[in-house]
Amino acid sequence: MNLLKSYFLPRLSQWLITILVGVTVTFILPRLLPTDPVERTLSTLSSLQTMDPRAVESLKEALEDLYGLGGSPFEQYINYWKRLIRGDLGPSMSAFPTPVIEIIGAGLPWTVGLLISTIFISWILGIILGTLAGYLPKNLWCQIMDKIFISIYPIPYYILALILVMSFCYHFQVFPLVGGASGKPEISWSYLSSILWHSFLPATSLIVGSTAFRFIMAKALTSTIIASDYVHYAETAGLSRWRIVLFYVIRNTLLPQATDLGLSIGAIFSGTVITEVVFSYPGIGYSLYMGLLQADFNLILGITVFSIVGIATAALLVDLSYPLLDPRVRYK
Repeated sequence: MNLLKSYFLPRLSQWLITILVGVTVTFILPRLLPTDPVERTLSTLSSLQTMDPRAVESLKEALEDLYGLGGSPFEQYINYWKRLIRGDLGPSMSAFPTPVIEIIGAGLPWTVGLLISTIFISWILGIILGTLAGYLPKNLWCQIMDKIFISIYPIPYYILALILVMSFCYHFQVFPLVGGASGKPEISWSYLSSILWHSFLPATSLIVGSTAFRFIMAKALTSTIIASDYVHYAETAGLSRWRIVLFYVIRNTLLPQATDLGLSIGAIFSGTVITEVVFSYPGIGYSLYMGLLQADFNLILGITVFSIVGIATAALLVDLSYPLLDPRVRYK
């Protein structure tokens, strides 16, 4: 009960406040822009054909309702939350009348699949390889890995993505340049293998850079842990190196790396946006990019709000996992 009051409830409150502030900022910022999406749409339509003034006025009212710009700012804010609670993000103006929630639903599985796989693969690889390099600093293979990852770490992920595209899509044409899969969507090995084949390069561009960062972090943490008394005691007791690495070193460096896992979700999302654009991968990052190009007001707002809620929720779940990883949190 004390753990619920002192640990879980404050973090749930922080989660609610984060979403409230994030959604409010998302509501305010577009309304501070000098461009009006309604006027922009009307000017585009009027340039294509001559319209009756009464029809223009009726269309303006309809567009204001679609964009959620009708009434006073306070009324717009209240209606904004009402729509969000109902899951109504409005129609996409670039793909009218398709609802924004359908566009997000179509791109979400691609982005989530790419995110989940790259985050956990890079996290596990970085922890294992970095811990081994820190625990066995004189090992030749550990020294080689150290030099490789230190060289890779400063390279921006989008530069790495462009190098992969130029090398394996243009010059050698080993991997496909665009899309997330080929063939009819179905549960079959041919379709699933095409998903893996299309996602290989985008995933690689994210995994390599993230693994390099976590390798350096895990190595630094391990270098501190191996000087502790309990590690020396385990070595004196004759425990195997693998047992020491797994139960004494990795376990005691896991908490700060779990924190890094939660914080990296937001950074990975921004990286996924650029990666999806580079590889034309059909996720919500690519949809956001197309929405920006076409000034799709509702689509931009919908994806931004969805990312705020998703990142805050993922960070909350990581935060709530601390008592499972470290008994000291439970004791406090």
